[in-house]
Formats: sequence, structure tokens, C-alpha cells
Amino acid sequence: MSKATEKNFVILIGPPGAGKGTQAKLLVENFGVPQVATGDLFRYNLKNETDLGKLAKEYMDRGELVPDEVTIAMVKDRLSQADCQGGAILDGFPRNPIQAEALGHLLTEIGGQIRIVPLIVVDEEELIKRLLKRAEIEGRADDNEETIRNRMAVYHQQTKPLIDFYRDKELLVEINGDRSIETVSADLIAAIEQA
Repeated sequence: MSKATEKNFVILIGPPGAGKGTQAKLLVENFGVPQVATGDLFRYNLKNETDLGKLAKEYMDRGELVPDEVTIAMVKDRLSQADCQGGAILDGFPRNPIQAEALGHLLTEIGGQIRIVPLIVVDEEELIKRLLKRAEIEGRADDNEETIRNRMAVYHQQTKPLIDFYRDKELLVEINGDRSIETVSADLIAAIEQA
């Protein structure tokens, strides 16, 4: 994925249940760069009680959203580590145009660039079926159709500006996620290699 002189970053976008995590792992295997998922970063920082983890916990304990600056600081710390020298697959970050702008500045600082932003597109009713099945398999009683539809609404509301942001920069590529894992993966790899 990366040319010797560049750090290339891929930002995976897609609604809950689109298969971003699965596809990110396959891209990691194919391109040999790490997956940087904000959920993992939060868990790591909270578990290890880092300064950023303690700060995030203060907001979470009050039932507040963790501010963009804290999330951005966690991502900055992660991207400065040795295994990200050739780039990374970003999963779950950025979530909004403010984070996207911050990521752009951060990548400029470390000599990196966004190579492509694949948007995994899946029919909403198919997503709801997938998430209900996953909830059943994983025993997530709180994941019912109402909460899933609410998550979809929040995703669309929050992510549309991000999609527009990267579309305007001509980095966005839509990938049909309504097909087999292998087919979606092949399309993603081809899109990244051609970018």
C-alpha cells in the first residue's frame, strides 16, 4: 500500500453492521499496516489508566461524550508509534468534519496522507437483519430493532457531513457491502491499490 517515502492512511467508513471491523482485519493482513480503531484506543487507555484514559473516564463517568480533543490526542499518540510508520487502516475515526480536519493536520505533521476513504454501503434493512442476528449470537439484549434503528439514524446524522467532506476532497469511494465478505474485500483491495 505505501510507497517507500509516504505514510498512506485508509479511512474506512460505514454504518454499524456494514462489516468495517472484518474488512479492516483483512486489509491489515493484505497490506501489513495496523488497524487503528477508536474503540480499541479507548479500551487500551481506560484499562491502562493513561492520562488520556483518566481524562476520558471523567467525561464518561458524568455521562458525557468524550470531547473531540481527547479522541484526537489518543489517535495522535497511536499514529506516532513505530508500527504506523508505513500508514494504517483507520476504523471509527474520524467521526465528524472537526475530527477529519484535525486528522488532516496531524497527518501533515507526521508526513502522512489519506490515500482513500472507502464507504461501505449496505441496504438499511439488511443492516438491521445483520445486527439483530449479531445481537442474538452475542447475547446483546439491549440491541433490539428500536435501538438499532436509532443507531442508524444517529450514524446518518453524524456521518453525512463526513461523507460530504471526503467526497469534496475526491477521496471517497463507495463499495457495495451487500455481497460476500470475500467480494467486498477484493473490491476494497483493488480500490486502495488503484488510489
